[in-house]
Amino acid sequence: MVPVFNEEKDLGPCVRSLHEHLSRTFPYAFRVTVADNASTDRTPLVAARLAEELAEVRSVRLEQKGRGRALRAVWSASDAPVLAYMDVDLSTDLNALLPLVAPLISGHSDLAIGSRLARSSRVVRGAKREFVSRAYNLVLRGSLQARFSDAQCGFKAIRRDVAAVLLPLVEDSGWFFDTELLVLAERAGLRIHEVPVDWVDDPDSTVDIVRTAVDDLKGVWRVGRALASGSLPLDRLARPFGDDPRDRELTGVPNGLARQLVGFCVVGVLSTLFYLLLYSGFRAFAGPQPANALALLVAAVGNTAANRRLTFGVRGRGGAVRHQAQGLVVFGIGLALTSGSLAALNAATDNPSHTTELAVLIAANLAATVLRFLLFRAWVFPTGATDPRDGR
Repeated sequence: MVPVFNEEKDLGPCVRSLHEHLSRTFPYAFRVTVADNASTDRTPLVAARLAEELAEVRSVRLEQKGRGRALRAVWSASDAPVLAYMDVDLSTDLNALLPLVAPLISGHSDLAIGSRLARSSRVVRGAKREFVSRAYNLVLRGSLQARFSDAQCGFKAIRRDVAAVLLPLVEDSGWFFDTELLVLAERAGLRIHEVPVDWVDDPDSTVDIVRTAVDDLKGVWRVGRALASGSLPLDRLARPFGDDPRDRELTGVPNGLARQLVGFCVVGVLSTLFYLLLYSGFRAFAGPQPANALALLVAAVGNTAANRRLTFGVRGRGGAVRHQAQGLVVFGIGLALTSGSLAALNAATDNPSHTTELAVLIAANLAATVLRFLLFRAWVFPTGATDPRDGR
């Protein structure tokens, strides 16, 4: 499948090159579907002419834009055992197409993606796109625990039986569609095969990088919130395909202490950085005490939510309000420690520097962090008192 929007100039050469490559090298039957996303130029006419000229080519017209919408529509209606798509500019070398679909045909894997970030990939593109791509994938790894390396490469394939289960659960109809599909697939325990690709950036690409990045981050927030709240039907996904090892309770660690310490430290480091950024921002228009209290409050809410899900394995909405209330009590203790430290600093030194304030706050937060872990483990999320699968 080739999704297109206003590509009257490149569509003909692209489809002919793809058709020639498949006819010459592909050992399986194939069909090329041009999915027109509400183009306003001559793209529909070019697609129709290609369908008349080449027996293995057909065209589909959609009256609304959206790459995800096009993929859902065409893949849902297809009877092919393996479904694939690529960008119309053929930025990805077509020699990677057979390695992309072969593991799906053999039954070894359930989805396959081209990766521009694999070590053996050869990629030519500008610094801005390189930075955006790597930053986005780091965000996915940090926020959604994604293990696939390249979410947005326009070169992917999926088995039809897998698509039939996953597609109805994907909400996005735009560029985030790929990421959401892959995250759901990982959570369902599916095998995602990655193929290193040779990729050359299209300098004439009409993709709005800023708008796409903003929409993607909104999608990350939506999916992350759904995973944290347990509103995604992971049980429904797990039944046909098996489960994700990350959704199982870990064994072999006494009381889970080591795992909890690691999770708490990771969340604590990120929360501390978030807190210091907030404090620096609030300090620009407020005194040290109000800035500290407000920054600590915002960071504490996020810290409790992150520790609830990532450190202590509590899912679903059951008990979430109580946990946040208890977390605010812990926050109050931390506030007393940090505020007391600031008060002591101001009593000992007239007009301390901003750097000194931050140093004192870091030391106070380290002490508060140790106490926070002990309170979380013994009171807020006591071992054995919560079901890690609660709310699923």
